[in-house]
Amino acid sequence: MKKLHLFILKSYLGPLILTFFIALFILVMQFLWKYVDDMVGKGLEWLVLAELLFYASLQVVPMAMPLAILLASLMTFGSLGENYELTALKSAGISLPRIMMPLIILTIVISGFAYQFSNNILPVANLKLVSILHGIRETRLELDIKEKVFYDGIDDFTVKVEQKDRETGFLYDVMIYDHRDRQARNSNVTVADSGKFQMSYDKQYLIIKLYDGIRYDEKLDLGNVNKQNKKDPQTFHTDFFKEQTAIVQLQGYDFSKTDESMFRSGDRMKNLNQLIHDLDSLKTERDTQVEGLELRASSFVFSKIRFDERDNYEIIDSAKSINSDSLYHSLSTLQKKTVLEYSLRQARDNKATIEDQIRYIGREESKMRRHEMEIHRKFTLSFACLIFFFIGAPLGAIIRKGGLGLPTVISVLFFVIYYIVDTTGVKFAKEGVWIVYQGMWLSSAILLPIGIFLTYKATTDSTLLNAEAYTIFFQKIQEKIKKFNSPRKIFQYVKSIYP
Repeated sequence: MKKLHLFILKSYLGPLILTFFIALFILVMQFLWKYVDDMVGKGLEWLVLAELLFYASLQVVPMAMPLAILLASLMTFGSLGENYELTALKSAGISLPRIMMPLIILTIVISGFAYQFSNNILPVANLKLVSILHGIRETRLELDIKEKVFYDGIDDFTVKVEQKDRETGFLYDVMIYDHRDRQARNSNVTVADSGKFQMSYDKQYLIIKLYDGIRYDEKLDLGNVNKQNKKDPQTFHTDFFKEQTAIVQLQGYDFSKTDESMFRSGDRMKNLNQLIHDLDSLKTERDTQVEGLELRASSFVFSKIRFDERDNYEIIDSAKSINSDSLYHSLSTLQKKTVLEYSLRQARDNKATIEDQIRYIGREESKMRRHEMEIHRKFTLSFACLIFFFIGAPLGAIIRKGGLGLPTVISVLFFVIYYIVDTTGVKFAKEGVWIVYQGMWLSSAILLPIGIFLTYKATTDSTLLNAEAYTIFFQKIQEKIKKFNSPRKIFQYVKSIYP
């Protein structure tokens, strides 16, 4: 029996490792396509890209692992069935559950690893990945000066060139506007026959070299503007040069990670203990706010006003027994208007206060739902690995087809169904339409009966997906139809069945 178990394990581990890395590669490529616009043209070093891909690979493991288990189990048992190895084992008196036992134990071990991964490794990977992505988004694009277009990608400067030599990097007919003077933004213009822009190695400075040019500087003499004796408060400077070099300090062109402390409070960056602790804190805060709102709403009353002989009013305690109607009708028209305006203003203030507190409570409840979703997500990955194995293994034994053909099609079909259902449940849970556990476990609740049904059918040697069985079935129907040569015989046959 040990040799049998080793044979089954060897047959399974190869496809499992292969399909896992194939699924991982596809999901990482999907991740890159999603964020490619944020990375292109920023001159990122290969170490930064390698770190980004590493943490992106860790992030997609929860999706790659169930898909790999489903596809590997389908391929393994499909190949065993196609080569009649399952038939030989069953003829020797070994049942299918006994054949699957070593793989069931292995899948349980993988599920335990999946939980540990989701609880301890995935939060750190999410934190690192978000920090790198935020830093990449904040990194500015490298200089890309186009011909005959004003380029404002450099802080406080606008550049226009008529021609650009892409091989040598030289720019011709260069015009540069210097906007560093905030009070006269277009007063400094430099025109040159040619030039070259080059970044320093650390991307902290821009080195500008210009040849055969003129610099026009027109500045406003603000100290003499208010003097009546000064008719011309402006000064003009014109400088000719053969060669000029300027160094401009740049900001945002070099990549730097964002401080991770900015994202540590996110629900996806916490392990199970942190989620439970923070969820309790959020519940306590929410309950405190709800109690405060109830107390405040119950104490909101309209104050009663009493006027004296000079039309000055004072607020009367509402707890005192005073007839409001008689008090209101005893007032003059102006006093009634004052009372109504005061009451309306107070009602609006009370409404605004209640709405602000309701919005705050809604935000707290949204945080609570996200924390509860992450708690359930720690376990749904492990359970999905088990479900997909009990779908793939019996399905492979039924269809008896190995390789990457039909098993891949069936695996993708089941995974797409799982993904759509899971995404729908997560969305409903996040928006509060469903209770959190209902949305997070919806996909598992739908696929679990399918796995049980397929396991039962495979154990009882069902011909559920056997093409030959369906062919024979339809052939029998066709033969019965051919026996009837006329509608009269059909009528007699139906009459014999239903007298």
